[in-house]
Amino acid sequence: MQKVRMLNLERQYVSLRDEINAAIEKVLANQHFILGPEVAALETEVANYCQVGHAVGVASGTDALLLALKAAGVGPGDEVIVPAFTFVATADTVSLLGATPVFADIDPVTYTMDVNGLEKLVTPATKAIIAVHLYGQAADIFAIAKFARAHNLVFLGDTAQALGATYAGDPVCSFGDFGCLSFFPSKNLGAYGDGGMIVTKDAEQAAFLRMARAHGSAKKYRSEFLGWNSRLDEIQAAILRVKLPHLDRWNQQRRECAALYREALQEIDEIVLPVTAEGRSHVFHQFTIRVPNRDAVQAALKDMGVETAVHYPVPLHLQPMYQYLGYEKGSLPEAEKAVAEVVSLPIYPDLLPEEIAYVGEALKQVMAKPEMRSRSLATQAG
Repeated sequence: MQKVRMLNLERQYVSLRDEINAAIEKVLANQHFILGPEVAALETEVANYCQVGHAVGVASGTDALLLALKAAGVGPGDEVIVPAFTFVATADTVSLLGATPVFADIDPVTYTMDVNGLEKLVTPATKAIIAVHLYGQAADIFAIAKFARAHNLVFLGDTAQALGATYAGDPVCSFGDFGCLSFFPSKNLGAYGDGGMIVTKDAEQAAFLRMARAHGSAKKYRSEFLGWNSRLDEIQAAILRVKLPHLDRWNQQRRECAALYREALQEIDEIVLPVTAEGRSHVFHQFTIRVPNRDAVQAALKDMGVETAVHYPVPLHLQPMYQYLGYEKGSLPEAEKAVAEVVSLPIYPDLLPEEIAYVGEALKQVMAKPEMRSRSLATQAG
């Protein structure tokens, strides 16, 4: 039986081993481990890649959200609109600042924020909106930006999964007041540990963020406000600098993998394949399909040696920690349908065509079983 891993970072490392090891050794030789020349150079390179003026390295993608919200002035008594179908960090960073997340439902085709339901979420306390560019594809940025302008809201982009994607031909992370990046190892541009970055076109906000990541300090031992210890590691920055020039090629390889999946799976009526919306490019951080009887399908694939993952099994409005907000089951139906049906298949630049073919054949066998087709999908898309 063949085995196909959800992610295999070893293949990427082997291809870059000499460059990566040399970059690490350079940092060790320089003995400058915190906010040194590698971080500064990476910030410049990422800012240029994203076509913005400034980039500020921080300790994680979660911290990128947290510090950007702080820079946006979010605090106690404020409300921030976030999608209900995403990783918990998008919402818990709002809560950590004493503000309240207000959950929006999703578009069932792109899994990103449903712009049609936003107006009813606005109150006098609404301060900001976070658009999550989920699975590697942009949310409906123009519509969300128009909404944000109409209501004088700060617009943040959670671009943790979509670095390199475009919207109307421009980098996804160039839109909004802040773009928040994650360099978690599994991301399209991943470090060998945690790391994150905030991009912005506003020089004053960039200066504030540099202080916020260092205990509110622009000058050593003098703190102007309450901040954090959230600094991108110098060694991680050196590794990311080796990887960044390869990102566009890797994203193209992900698209090629997605095309092979689409060819292998298009005749299975029970599967809903991912859709790339018009005017957007997709970098396929995940290749996420919808299936009936998802848990049974996932278990059957595991028995055949195929690793899969569910991104995400619980919508944010039904997370135990947000029980106090009073959302009831059924209140955000598209997010709740998605969590019951989505399953992500292995995808990464070094995934082999024969591995994709094996996953396709495995899915065909699994979905041919009558018990796997016993329930129709709640949503059909593309």
